[in-house]
Amino acid sequence: MSDGPLRVWYAAYGSNTHAERLGYYLAGGRPPGAARVFPGCRDPRGPAASVALLLPGCVYFATESSVWGGGRAFYDPAADGTAWGVAYLLTAGQFSDIAAQEMYRPPGTDLDLTEVLATGRCSLGPGRYETLVCCGFLDGAAGDGEGEGLPVLTFTAPAEGERSEPRPPSAAYLRHLAAGLQRTGAWRPDEVAGYLAGCPGAAGHWTPQAVADLSVPTAPTGPPGRPSRCRPGPRRS
Repeated sequence: MSDGPLRVWYAAYGSNTHAERLGYYLAGGRPPGAARVFPGCRDPRGPAASVALLLPGCVYFATESSVWGGGRAFYDPAADGTAWGVAYLLTAGQFSDIAAQEMYRPPGTDLDLTEVLATGRCSLGPGRYETLVCCGFLDGAAGDGEGEGLPVLTFTAPAEGERSEPRPPSAAYLRHLAAGLQRTGAWRPDEVAGYLAGCPGAAGHWTPQAVADLSVPTAPTGPPGRPSRCRPGPRRS
């Protein structure tokens, strides 16, 4: 890796908003109901901190998930709106290994983050989740100064690709995403249901009430609080 940060915030907006799901990417193993075994990260430790997060742009559902059925979540940083997620404070190596697993590549190689930190975007390939995005930076998000001023990174589909093929997400996927967002304590169950039902791909197929009916309210892992918001990062080329 080039001379980049030793730690980063990983912005999860899909299934990894659920901390237990993220644990399989970190420590390895087979999530319940999944056919795939994750190899895990070189460093299997849990995040140093996590915070509910607001990102510029939107989450949309497209393509077909082999795990969940229905559309899977992608992030469009250039779209109008606000995306909801969870930021995890990880080492840059852990982020590299999680990204590799999402790209169906073997973990173990540190990503060169130079381009994404300088321009806001970096393409590692044409596939789904092979585009890195720097969403901005977080200041004092952990409440004790830990992680202050570090970049917020995630991965998504190429800008010109998946949004032309929206696909409604499955009930199981929405239930999982709702549980992950609710556990932060930043949003009420009805707010989460309204947010997910309004995301492109879900809108017009799912109503807030239908999402609320299938999701089970999840006890927050921390005290209620306002979600953190990224301060602007590099201009995306």
